[in-house]
Amino acid sequence: MSDHALRGQQILHNQWLNRGSAFTHDERRAYELDALLPARVFAFEEQVARSLANLRRQATDLDRYVYLQGLHSRNATLFYRIVLEHLAETMPIIYTPTVGEACQKSGDLFGRSHGLYIEIHDVGRIGELLQQWPHDDVEVIVVTDGERILGLGDLGVQGMGIPIGKLDLYTACAGIAPERCLPVTIDVGTDTAALRDAPFYPGLQQPRVRGAAYDQLLDEFVEAVKDRFPHAVLQWEDFGTDNAFHLLARHRHRIRSFNDDIQGTAAVTLAGLLSATRITGGGLADQRILFLGAGSAATGIGELIVADLVADGMPEAEALRHCWFLDSTGLVTAGRDRLASHKVRFAHEHAPVGDLLTAVRTLRPTALIGVAAQTGAFTEQVIAELAAHRDRPIVFALSNPTSKAECTAEQAYRWSGGRALFASGSPSAPVEWQGHHFEPRQANNVYVFPGIGLGVIRTQAICVSDEMFRAAAHALAEGLGEHDLAKGALYPTLDTIRDTSVRIAAAVAREAVRQGLVTVQPPADIEQWISEAMYVPEYPRIPLERRIND
Repeated sequence: MSDHALRGQQILHNQWLNRGSAFTHDERRAYELDALLPARVFAFEEQVARSLANLRRQATDLDRYVYLQGLHSRNATLFYRIVLEHLAETMPIIYTPTVGEACQKSGDLFGRSHGLYIEIHDVGRIGELLQQWPHDDVEVIVVTDGERILGLGDLGVQGMGIPIGKLDLYTACAGIAPERCLPVTIDVGTDTAALRDAPFYPGLQQPRVRGAAYDQLLDEFVEAVKDRFPHAVLQWEDFGTDNAFHLLARHRHRIRSFNDDIQGTAAVTLAGLLSATRITGGGLADQRILFLGAGSAATGIGELIVADLVADGMPEAEALRHCWFLDSTGLVTAGRDRLASHKVRFAHEHAPVGDLLTAVRTLRPTALIGVAAQTGAFTEQVIAELAAHRDRPIVFALSNPTSKAECTAEQAYRWSGGRALFASGSPSAPVEWQGHHFEPRQANNVYVFPGIGLGVIRTQAICVSDEMFRAAAHALAEGLGEHDLAKGALYPTLDTIRDTSVRIAAAVAREAVRQGLVTVQPPADIEQWISEAMYVPEYPRIPLERRIND
């Protein structure tokens, strides 16, 4: 049904057209709404204030998540205005850490569906299924198969909250219009038996399908996306480690796509390290980095660090030895058998080391990065040992949600004698310690993935190159003010996130031009060209009755 045919409750039940109590008296008469709404007309700002008051009245963060999702289903414009204007307050609710709990409980909470679900049994008809999405001009697709949701593991289709949350951030942070965003979950089952047996689990109640059948499904999905949404960027999200690397390698040159867990995490972490070197002095070449964890996120960070060092003239063999990894078996070394392929490049000659404290004591790293979801792994002994040999030790506890963090900001500062340069995977409150005020900030991918997507969309680059992530990391670090560094902050405040996204999108666009990847040539003033196309959550400026009657 076209917009001009909508009247009465059809409009009130349309999240894209509904203004609720903000409809004027003339609009109410034109659309047959005057008996469906109370008399008073509220300004948009008054609606925002009322909704914020209702949000803050909720008892728990999960209740606040449910409230915001309900608001999105009723009035999407109002939802995005609240998120954009109050991002520091709402982002921990619509994304990490609250989205993790929401995913775990989404079977019990399931209400209005949002996005597309593609099942393993849909092979042969995925193109037909994509036609069910009502919007033709999709620009960003975030897809997951739910196997590795944050640090929570295999949640199957209950991981849909992740693509939804990511796309909300694309809209709030990079101005991608919400109707041009599409969340997708690939349902191939789940290996979490407790979920399969749960009374309200909404997906296929079977173990995961793998191998050739899985590849066939994803191959067809990618081809269907290219046909249905030829201008879209596809973001792979929260796949298991093996599939994350496999799908990225298999499809990155078939469709403009990237894996945020591998490449986005790498860019935001590299940016944090670059910011830290502005405090420590020297540069990235002076760092020796020890990772707790050697999965897709960890080795993705390592690969980007190596690429950055090589770009600055360091031989690759030397650059690789700046990154060391400790997995569940111990230090990743050349003498170990049956190493996963993504670890082999980082397997250095060294005697076996079985635990983190011994690795810190032996390697004397300058930076310790946690990406293994091992709660409390950065103990007082570990931090003290790290700090014993470094004036300003770098401590990144990146596992999320908060329940999986390797340590807290307060612990890192206290155990290092106030000298740690800290970043976390979930939000951290300011810390007061012995007269010092610290403002640790989250190493959140939201700083980079919206801007990367925006730059690729605006230039219609034919692929998302590794060099774009280096460009994004440097743009993020260079945009950090000295006043932030003085407070121990390695990332900017969230209230400047749209400026950050424009700066990163411009850096990505320039890199795409340099590499000859663009199909839309940007003008000289790239920042203005990018920012002028960004969505702003406002009710239509043309009176709705005119737009509908036309």
